[in-house]
Amino acid sequence: MRAVIVAIGVAFLVSLFCTPIAIKVFTRLKAGQPIRAEGPAMHQGKKGTPTMGGVVFILATVIAYVAGHLALTTLPDAQIAQVEPTITALVLLGLMVFSGAVGFIDDFLKVRKRHSGGLNKRGKLAGQIVVGAIFGIVALYFPSSMTDVSGNATNTETVGSTMLSFIRDISALEIGKVGAVIVIILVVMAATNGVNLTDGLDGLATGASVMVLAAYALIAFWQYRHWCADPNYTEAYCYSVRDPLEIALIAGAAAGACVGFLWWNTSPARIFMGDTGALGLGGLIAGMAMSTRTILLLPIIGGLFVIITMSVVIQIISFRTTGKRVFRMSPLQHHFELAGWSEVNIVVRFWIIAGIGVAIALGLFYSEFLAAVS
Repeated sequence: MRAVIVAIGVAFLVSLFCTPIAIKVFTRLKAGQPIRAEGPAMHQGKKGTPTMGGVVFILATVIAYVAGHLALTTLPDAQIAQVEPTITALVLLGLMVFSGAVGFIDDFLKVRKRHSGGLNKRGKLAGQIVVGAIFGIVALYFPSSMTDVSGNATNTETVGSTMLSFIRDISALEIGKVGAVIVIILVVMAATNGVNLTDGLDGLATGASVMVLAAYALIAFWQYRHWCADPNYTEAYCYSVRDPLEIALIAGAAAGACVGFLWWNTSPARIFMGDTGALGLGGLIAGMAMSTRTILLLPIIGGLFVIITMSVVIQIISFRTTGKRVFRMSPLQHHFELAGWSEVNIVVRFWIIAGIGVAIALGLFYSEFLAAVS
């Protein structure tokens, strides 16, 4: 627990105090956010606000991960905590950093062209597919090599699973390694685009991501306390995952980094996360669902992202088939803007929706545990 708390604190402080520096740097570089002409008229006042702020909390998460590992060296149970960096961390941080890199290219092109177009849709999707495929393969082909004091293997799990999962792996839904990689790619694409579509109002995507990441930190830490690879855990009921403490540490660090960034990103935002941050967070959230074996639980944990994404899908289908729009504008948050709601009002109420999804998901997760042990 100490390592997770250290990671959260370091990430929060790094993000809180480095974001103002990033604001000054990006302002001097004239890295301002272009605003779509067809967007809500009230957004034109945000033109020129520094973007690419996701660089800060991505960097803060990586730094906090290192700090958390330094704290791990002082733990009495360090032999089961895997003090050395793991493949799990490589996959999770890799998904965050390289998905963020795809978003950075998009942001850079927007700033350079002074246009909201950026990287075209095919280029962005191609980047997401490549990132998902690379780290999906790593997640499935590198099992853990943890051993006990006698040299016997105590954990041979991979980061990802060849089975679909809800609260844990569903043995009846075996899909094989190739199928699992395809699923990981789809989850990465869904999560990155979901967070990206949600990032339309000051603090909206950041606050929702904090809740989702905090939920995954709780899930992973619970799995660590009931971990099959822990020689001190004697109960029959346990979780077969790889490196749950690593997962909790990274999820907590990312949540803390986002809270620090939210101080400057909340209305009126002094900096935007940009596609750098949105895609980076989406990639990490996808990795969390994969590594905690909760892929089918993700649509509930990230319920707000699903609702907003579906609003876009519904709008496109309706317009192309009937020529009529269901919403005044999509994504959904802009519909309420045009309906006269204030930005802060929309953000707070959408945060409540995000919190409800997280609460339901955690309730399902814990109820499955209670049902099993009873």
